[in-house]
Amino acid sequence: MYNYLDFEKPVADLEGKILELKKLSDSGEAVDVAEEISRLEKRSKEALRDIYKALTPWQRAQIARHPDRPHCMDYVEALFTDFTPLAGDRAFGEDQAVVTGFARFNGEPIAVIGQEKGDDTQSRLKHNFGMARPEGYRKAVRVMDLADRYGIPVVSLVDTAGAYPGIGAEERGQAEAIARSTSKCLSLTVPNISVIIGEGGSGGAIAIATANLVYMLEHSIYSVISPEGAASILWHDSTRAKDAATNMKITAQDLLQLKVIDGIIAEPLGGAHRARETAIAATGETIEKGFRELAERGGDYREHRREKFLAIGRNL
Repeated sequence: MYNYLDFEKPVADLEGKILELKKLSDSGEAVDVAEEISRLEKRSKEALRDIYKALTPWQRAQIARHPDRPHCMDYVEALFTDFTPLAGDRAFGEDQAVVTGFARFNGEPIAVIGQEKGDDTQSRLKHNFGMARPEGYRKAVRVMDLADRYGIPVVSLVDTAGAYPGIGAEERGQAEAIARSTSKCLSLTVPNISVIIGEGGSGGAIAIATANLVYMLEHSIYSVISPEGAASILWHDSTRAKDAATNMKITAQDLLQLKVIDGIIAEPLGGAHRARETAIAATGETIEKGFRELAERGGDYREHRREKFLAIGRNL
């Protein structure tokens, strides 16, 4: 059984009945339920397809935050080999909200930067729910410096509600660290690709997502502020997050139309959490294709990046 979202209740009811019938069948009782199971499975798939065909922006936000959705380390372990993590910013300390290191992608060296939320209470606390402190962004800059020096492409996997807003983080220069990380992304002489795998929140995401090519998973979100935060500012009522999500254009489909991103990675029916391996494999294929396109295009990667971001908002 999955962790069902509120709007998935019709599917949850059907799949609950299927599970009960399968348990009855496995109990050894002389009851033939195969035909009924088949009928319910067909209805369940149709219900799921109908729901996911007409998702609202707020529903997509809920899917992007689903607790069972694959996280950064799931992608790292499945897509890269010989991953060697690097820790510390050489200035203050280690921030485990940001995962960095070097690995191989299809046999070629690659620098990896990602935001890890964790998948249970203990790991979520360890990784601070994916919300990085200044040392996390300075660590990312350190890895990008190394990648630039040795001509190694960079991949970033974005999944954060935003940078950590704590007092200590602000005292250590959170805004400056985000700005320097963003600037480093823009100035890289090697190609870089970013993928929004869940939430892409505010400067916390942009700090590592300012890339030659930016992709989003189909049900991920990318915005300057969370829907709850926007609702609190605009209407002084965080319960209007649904309204904010609708008006902010946070979905992959909206952002592709606005030319903020370069492509959408299709997710399995029901979201990435229903077929994690399929979603991760599709992401790997898109990254591979993206680097191939950048290599074929050639030229100055820094200039390409500059033109790309200056063009956002023009000729819409």
